[in-house]
Amino acid sequence: MAGNSGGPWGGGGSGGNNGGGKDNGDSRGPFGNNGGGPRRPGDQGGQMPEIDELVKKGQERLRVLMGGRGGDGGNNGAGGPGGSGGPGITRGTVLLGVLGLFGLWLFASVYTVRPEEQSVELFLGEYSSTGTPGLNIAPWPVVTYEVVNVTSERTENIGTGRGSSGDGLMLTTDANIVDIDFQVVWNINDPAKLLFNIRDAQLTVQAVSESVMREIIAASNLAPILNRDRGLIADSARDQIQATLDEYESGITVVRVNLEGADPPAEVIDAFREVQAAEQERDRLERQADAYANRVVAEARGQAAQIREQAEGYRARVVNEAIGEASRFAAVQTEYALAPEVTRRRLYLETMERVLGDVDKMILDQALTGAEGGGGGVVPYLPLNELRSSNGGN
Repeated sequence: MAGNSGGPWGGGGSGGNNGGGKDNGDSRGPFGNNGGGPRRPGDQGGQMPEIDELVKKGQERLRVLMGGRGGDGGNNGAGGPGGSGGPGITRGTVLLGVLGLFGLWLFASVYTVRPEEQSVELFLGEYSSTGTPGLNIAPWPVVTYEVVNVTSERTENIGTGRGSSGDGLMLTTDANIVDIDFQVVWNINDPAKLLFNIRDAQLTVQAVSESVMREIIAASNLAPILNRDRGLIADSARDQIQATLDEYESGITVVRVNLEGADPPAEVIDAFREVQAAEQERDRLERQADAYANRVVAEARGQAAQIREQAEGYRARVVNEAIGEASRFAAVQTEYALAPEVTRRRLYLETMERVLGDVDKMILDQALTGAEGGGGGVVPYLPLNELRSSNGGN
């Protein structure tokens, strides 16, 4: 064809019939211009370029980008000699598509695990292996993966700030109600068990922790809970929560349990404080009474020991004296058997010495007091006692 194509709307030129078309002498283009083809921006009238030229240029550029071969500029239409009715599919196009699909598959299959994480790979939905930190590959869609942070500590608060819901109100073994506020700190030690054995880790830890704490409080009295046994209760709760989670094969490790508060309910806290004050006063008085009793009992025991020692000393002394007297009597008896007269006189003299030794006495000669003395039986009074006393004083 030597003439210009009529374009998509069948516009004819002035060079006769185009492709056997009907020549009516007044061929009009799509914009109503008479003959000579469409107007260009430089032509008289200043109309817009023809739309089919823009479409042809776009098709040519797309064909070049997709790997096809461009036309010669004159036969670019859909019915031209080199036209194929649309963009051509070549080896370059197929290779580009394959590379794009491989890139998408690689993007979906390759993943990175950070040091604080672990990954769980699933082969057709079942556990396959555990990924290590670094670059890992899970061929999608046959193998999928889940990445879990296993080092960060998670905290579950039970009873804290939720007093209106009654989660922290628990009954003790002595029929008292106590408001318990505690925290459970946990992390993950086996992500595979966590994903496959439990549905919601947070709700599981909360439910198990509350159940265990209620069991421990139900077996304890109120006073130890409020005073001295908080540390023991927290340690016991941690051990029992861990044991229960291990039975579930949850893959969870309980790091610690913090017992933050143990108080009576707000409605009775004033009365409870008065009772506590009274109990403390009772304890103080009991301690004072015990101290007084200990002091009195110790003194009594000391006095009893002293009296016992004195009695023991008196007994020993009397016994020893009796033994000595008996021995002395036996010795005197032996001497008396050998020399009775001498022994009798010696005993008499010793006895008189012992009897008269401490007595004030005056010895008068019988010659002076008799009639032969010329005294007529009268002896002048001599104040010997006074003289002795005066001599003793001097």
